[in-house]
Amino acid sequence: MPAPTPALTVAIEDWPLSAPFVISRGVKTSARVVVATITTENGVGRGECVPYARYGETAEGVVEAIQTCGVPGSREDLCRRLPPGAARNALDCALWDLEAKASGRDAASLASLKAFQPVETCFTLSLGTADSMAAAAAAVPQLNLLKLKLGGAGDDLRMTAVRKARPDARLVADANEAWTPDLLVPLLSAAAEAGIELIEQPLPAGNDSALAAIKRPVPVCADESAHVAADVACLADRYDAVNIKLDKAGGLTEALAMASAAEAHGLDIMVGCMVATSLAMAPALILASRARWVDLDGPLLLARDRGHGLDIRDGWINRPDPRLWGGGWST
Repeated sequence: MPAPTPALTVAIEDWPLSAPFVISRGVKTSARVVVATITTENGVGRGECVPYARYGETAEGVVEAIQTCGVPGSREDLCRRLPPGAARNALDCALWDLEAKASGRDAASLASLKAFQPVETCFTLSLGTADSMAAAAAAVPQLNLLKLKLGGAGDDLRMTAVRKARPDARLVADANEAWTPDLLVPLLSAAAEAGIELIEQPLPAGNDSALAAIKRPVPVCADESAHVAADVACLADRYDAVNIKLDKAGGLTEALAMASAAEAHGLDIMVGCMVATSLAMAPALILASRARWVDLDGPLLLARDRGHGLDIRDGWINRPDPRLWGGGWST
């Protein structure tokens, strides 16, 4: 008797945020995610993605792409069927989850991560006035690693104010492509004076060559400029680090390849996320042991998380519940 045909279901979910989330490109009040579920005789695999409006993705378009693709025969088959992006991420992560359950091994060991250690995640402060961002930083004294969303003009005041409010904290910042070439040198200087550890994507993707021509007093991280492993080599002259996000890369499979490419070119790694539930964070957490900075605070920004969500205490992510995704982590 032939094995049952794998079943695929896709759902759009909306998760309210605890407060509006502001970046240079707009405001969010909820996280709209797409969850792909593959059911076979060996178990159920789930993957969550966030359609990225910056690249023209919508939840409805991602659902259609997943349904058109169907259940791939393997992760390699998936890479042939779908381009990098949110749709491929959801299916790729569902396949990892399913393989872990079918093999009796956890996804972390399948990815050659043999033990889990708690990791500290950034906590993101929405873009606002210097005073409001300083107040937000002071309101979370238990969190040591803060990430500032920046917006261009006035970012020197924002960084200085947050540093004054939290002289004890580690700070990184994300400009979300909002700086211009004339702001680059003075704002990097202000970042250095404020003790910022890293600046993400100060210039627009495709218009970032000025970074190669200046001395960078603060490490600069590619985000929108780096999607997949093949992007990394041409960025090594202008960036010091790469932000790997599963929704850009198209899943954990490509993200692992991207991490290897970054390491081969001497670039540090940040593992990042979109605002989403713990189901989207768990696969990305596999990269954390290879990352200098971990930014997987999506669930902390939600009004509520899904069941068996990540245990994050004072900014530290503890061992995931094996029921969340991928069977947890080996001891």
